[in-house]
Amino acid sequence: MAERTPGVQSVERVFELLELITDAGGSATLSELAATADLPLPTIHRLLRTLVGLGYARQLPNRRYSLGPRLIRLGEGATAQLGALAMPVLKNLVDELGETANMAVLDSDQVLYIAQAPSRHSMRTFTEVGRRAHTHATGVGKAILAQLPDEKVRQIAERAGLPAVTGASITGIDELLADLRAIRERGFSVDEQEQELGVRCFAAAVPGAPSPTAISVSGPVSRVDETFGRRAVPLLQAAAREIAEDLSRHG
Repeated sequence: MAERTPGVQSVERVFELLELITDAGGSATLSELAATADLPLPTIHRLLRTLVGLGYARQLPNRRYSLGPRLIRLGEGATAQLGALAMPVLKNLVDELGETANMAVLDSDQVLYIAQAPSRHSMRTFTEVGRRAHTHATGVGKAILAQLPDEKVRQIAERAGLPAVTGASITGIDELLADLRAIRERGFSVDEQEQELGVRCFAAAVPGAPSPTAISVSGPVSRVDETFGRRAVPLLQAAAREIAEDLSRHG
């Protein structure tokens, strides 16, 4: 393998720092970055100064470094492309199951809905693309959390909280971790009216996605019942694998 040039190595280091800031919840101190990055402190400081100057990072009044506003445009463009790539698969799910299909990614400590194929039923679920929601109270959110180590889940819960969105929402970290263990074992998550009363959702993670990603099918509990779930889950898991294969071909 050819030896990396200094320029390429600098690019790798920049992206490493941006990912570490993201993993820390969107902001971090120099010392926190130095503890997790295998880089000398002066190098981290120099790279951060460059990122701040370009608008890809910000230095906050408390001396922490956060992600900068210029990343928003890049992120919006990337998520739009990801959603567009998945739309044919989501539409196929709607054709086969008759209920609304969604795709969401982990965005900081919440899920961000990036694509939706709506059901043709007059009474259907609707989640606006671009909407954010708590991870612990959504099918896609729990499918995403199940991909993460428990310590990372605890950090997200500490920062974002576990509010009761409905009376069925999980509000305790131990209960959430137990649910995530069950999700890992069976390979899919269920939102049992935890986000919206009267709505049930089945969701599955997209394996190997560059950012934690999940897809779901949801609808009124009168139609989306246990029998529906037995039919929907294999199709949902197959769709998640198809999206993963599409991503690997386009990556």
